[in-house]
Amino acid sequence: MADAPLIAPGEVWLVGAGPGDPDLLTRKAERLIRAASIVFYDALVGPGVLDLIPPHVRRVPVGKRSGRHSKDQAEIDRLLAEAAQAGERVVRLKGGDPSVFGRSAEECAALARHGIRCSICPGVTTASAAAASAGVSLSLRGLARQVRLVTAHARAGEALDIDWAALADPQSTIAFYMGRAAAGEISRRLIAHGLPPATPVLIAANVSLPDEQLLHTRLDLLPVAADAVADGRATLILVGEAVAPARAKPATLSIEESRRPG
Repeated sequence: MADAPLIAPGEVWLVGAGPGDPDLLTRKAERLIRAASIVFYDALVGPGVLDLIPPHVRRVPVGKRSGRHSKDQAEIDRLLAEAAQAGERVVRLKGGDPSVFGRSAEECAALARHGIRCSICPGVTTASAAAASAGVSLSLRGLARQVRLVTAHARAGEALDIDWAALADPQSTIAFYMGRAAAGEISRRLIAHGLPPATPVLIAANVSLPDEQLLHTRLDLLPVAADAVADGRATLILVGEAVAPARAKPATLSIEESRRPG
């Protein structure tokens, strides 16, 4: 058993690459990366994680970021199936956790139609890593009894298809993934459905990487604060009392502090 390969020829693993810092990979994720013969990776996979891929392993970028889609999902499914059918040991590296807005079910279903075995290795999702970096908790007794994970990505010109009334719970922490472009709509809709304008917000960009940016603001100032994050950065927005600046570690800036000279 000790000599059995971690990935069998013709098998596919969807591996969570975490938010970017290679130290946040699971031990199993690192072993799978080293056991692969080919790795398909997303644009959000951190450079330090990619450095763990052995030199002899083929690398195939299939990244999808807002406005810069290199491959559509059908093409990615086809590439994974072809590699497995050719006897490759396939790793599909996904930023964060494959099962949190990572389309893992779609890819596993597409592979199953070809009779290809697909397994999932979970990863640290960005909301957890952002809270850890800021020194706050996603849930907090008496203030945040639930955590809601929401994708803020919509097609150009379309409003977000979200039940805003259900989402605007003052005893929740809401994590909006890919939230920068939707900051104005998030602010307007949540306030219109009852959240106080002063509700704390944490904006987190490039979480866990050396150029990580953490900004505290409030819900009514969210559109202005989001402009302080450079376009193109992977951005998460956390909304709720649990992420208030008073509960964060001192190194985290407020939007007002981020604009001070020097």
